[in-house]
Amino acid sequence: MAKMVLNADIKKGKINKNIYGHFSEHLGRCIYEGIWVGEDSEIPNINGFRTDVVEALKNMKIPVLRWPGGCFADEYHWMDGIGPRDKRPYMINTHWGGVVENNHFGTHEFLELCEMIGAEPYICGNVGSGTVREMQQWIEYMTFDGKSPMADLRRENGKEEPWGLKYFGIGNENWGCGGNMRPEYYADLYKRYATYVRNFGKNVVFKIACGPNVSDYGWTEVLMKEAGRFMQGLSLHYYTVPGEFNTVKGSATVFGEEDWFNTLKRTLYMEELVAGHSTIMDKYDPEKKVGLIVDEWGTWYDVEPGTNPGFLYQQNTLRDALVAGINLNVFNNHCDRVQMANIAQTVNVLQAVILTEGDKMLLTPTYHVFDMYKVHQDAQLLAVELENSEYTYNGDKIPQLSVSSSLDREGKIHVSICNLNHREDSEIDIDIRGTAVQSVSGKILTAEEMNSLNTFEDGNQVEIKVFNDAAIESNGVKCRIPPKSVVVLEIV
Repeated sequence: MAKMVLNADIKKGKINKNIYGHFSEHLGRCIYEGIWVGEDSEIPNINGFRTDVVEALKNMKIPVLRWPGGCFADEYHWMDGIGPRDKRPYMINTHWGGVVENNHFGTHEFLELCEMIGAEPYICGNVGSGTVREMQQWIEYMTFDGKSPMADLRRENGKEEPWGLKYFGIGNENWGCGGNMRPEYYADLYKRYATYVRNFGKNVVFKIACGPNVSDYGWTEVLMKEAGRFMQGLSLHYYTVPGEFNTVKGSATVFGEEDWFNTLKRTLYMEELVAGHSTIMDKYDPEKKVGLIVDEWGTWYDVEPGTNPGFLYQQNTLRDALVAGINLNVFNNHCDRVQMANIAQTVNVLQAVILTEGDKMLLTPTYHVFDMYKVHQDAQLLAVELENSEYTYNGDKIPQLSVSSSLDREGKIHVSICNLNHREDSEIDIDIRGTAVQSVSGKILTAEEMNSLNTFEDGNQVEIKVFNDAAIESNGVKCRIPPKSVVVLEIV
């Protein structure tokens, strides 16, 4: 039996709702077909946006959405995506499949989408192939409320009042697809570009610098030392891959216990990465003014057979639900430094929460985890001590349970628990201190098989159900967490 001590009176900081953010790149069918179908489409839409996708994102309470990339951001020139759609120039998406895009989804469309779903926009600017002036003008176009060439151009294009834009990334993966730069060079370049990302009127921009690729602690050291005082956020990218990233990553749907175990072990590496980079950030920023922004994370498998390799379309199983739950628990537990995270990607790409096919739409197991975990948004992280059991496979071992807990504004305690073992359940004795408890309820996400998934023919194979295997005992809770499951308890 696992034992947990939950201290309801020891609050460890606010869990920023933006930890539950998402990432939408011009990649494959994420934007076109997934989010945007155009006003003349036979697929039900609101001003060109898929009605079903908009409603699903609203229900999930998506707090922040990153756009237009990704690698795409450093070849995107924003002026190509404004003005009458029939006059916008076409472009080649050289990173993702070499397809030709018509630029019908641009700045106005993205910001309208964010307004529709209630999300803060997070825009990533072009450092790799763009200019300082281009970036400066984009900020002016979006946020300046006075009279200027860019503000007047915005008005000509139908938006009288400026938008509020809080989050802006200055380049993406500049160590790789964003220019193959050295950290010293990018640090200087960041400071130059950031200087001209102005605050107009009441709008204040939260500037996010390109951070490290996985465990490149040297990049973090240089950026924090040379440019830390000029940024509010530093990004981190890490993808969970069961195989070899540059060769065979592994199937999203056809796998056994070895791939199941390896995937969960590799996603647990996020804990080490967040702790390691946070330690370096603490050295230069002990007051934690700079947030760690994990703006690309999630599973990355081989594409589905028969699909365009450059579109990164993969299915989504119960295994992905466990990956999502584990990472969100890690981010919750490091909420003192992690201020935003953006899973890749929202629709039809990598670990998507939504898949579409023509006029059909389905919600993936990952979607349901975000739906269950939304109770943690802006809640207070609670101190938890866990005597964990182990999940062993072929001589290797990982923790069987991943947990986090929070207290919301209404005084409700929520505990999110992932049982990583696909064969054995886990009995947990939760000793709750610092408050009296009266009742417990819960939700669970699990399925018969570890590779269970939702399809367009049957979208309910993996869905949220009521969890009844928890009870109040003394001033605590006893529960049995089934194998390969994600559970969220509500305790009052």
